[in-house]
Amino acid sequence: MEFSTGFGWARLPVLAAAFILGSVLTVSAQIIPPFSPPAAAVPDDEEAETAEAPSVNDPDIMKDIDVDKLDWSQLAIDAGTLNDIIAAKKRAQAAASSGLNWSSNANANGSSAVTVKQSVFEFWDTRIGADMTVASEPRTMSELLAQKAANGGSLPQSSGSAWATATAPGAGVIWDKTAVEARVDPGTEQSKIGASLTKSMPLSGDTSLTLQNGYSVNQQGTTAVPGIGGHITRNYETDQTAKVTNTDTGTSITAGQILSTTDDKWLRKLGAEQKLFDNVTVSGSVGETSQGAINKSVTAGFKKSW
Repeated sequence: MEFSTGFGWARLPVLAAAFILGSVLTVSAQIIPPFSPPAAAVPDDEEAETAEAPSVNDPDIMKDIDVDKLDWSQLAIDAGTLNDIIAAKKRAQAAASSGLNWSSNANANGSSAVTVKQSVFEFWDTRIGADMTVASEPRTMSELLAQKAANGGSLPQSSGSAWATATAPGAGVIWDKTAVEARVDPGTEQSKIGASLTKSMPLSGDTSLTLQNGYSVNQQGTTAVPGIGGHITRNYETDQTAKVTNTDTGTSITAGQILSTTDDKWLRKLGAEQKLFDNVTVSGSVGETSQGAINKSVTAGFKKSW
């Protein structure tokens, strides 16, 4: 006796393969209850056996799937590769649980820019981190020549700097926010510590004014050589900025000046920024330089956060 169903017995092997590829195909299947054929239709020596058969009312989930176009290579994975994937996932989960945030971008010269940061105190938004340039070792002569060509004839060198930032409340009506930043670069023996005080106030309608005063100390050291001792030079810098922003038109105008012990005179700067549409802006600036020339720039940028 022959049984016919909505699936057809010839499609059952394909259905089993679809279950295995559950990570590739976003389909769902119901659990098929066992179906026992009538006793008269089963021989005496097969009465104890039952056959699983889908219900005739179940939809045919393989109706719109072309079996010839399935990516069977997803199953071609060896134990070693699987172990690497599992280990990488465990490392990512460990980093996430510890609060570390890693990011990496490839540079044109063959090195990689790696950044790691961690929040240590949420109330003041205190963070610590490091910015590193990691140079990869060339494995072939062609990679060696390519890295030298992209780096001006020399191999890229690994370097890095550590930093810490904190944002604290202001002092009543005097200023709204205090930001502190420190950075140390052992490779170049350079360090910087700075602080900025910010005050924001509404002007009229959708227009607001933001005032900011910044102070920083830059320290540069030199390595001692035989006969010449090392020394440290410090540069003190202060800057003042006023920014008017209109949220309705997406326009902001900035005017500021900066004074350092190296230049010993105020250098003024004027800039404007216009938001064209979502996440796309155009900005331009005109500023003085210590040599007396005027520095002009026009830039366009796209910024997206997620």
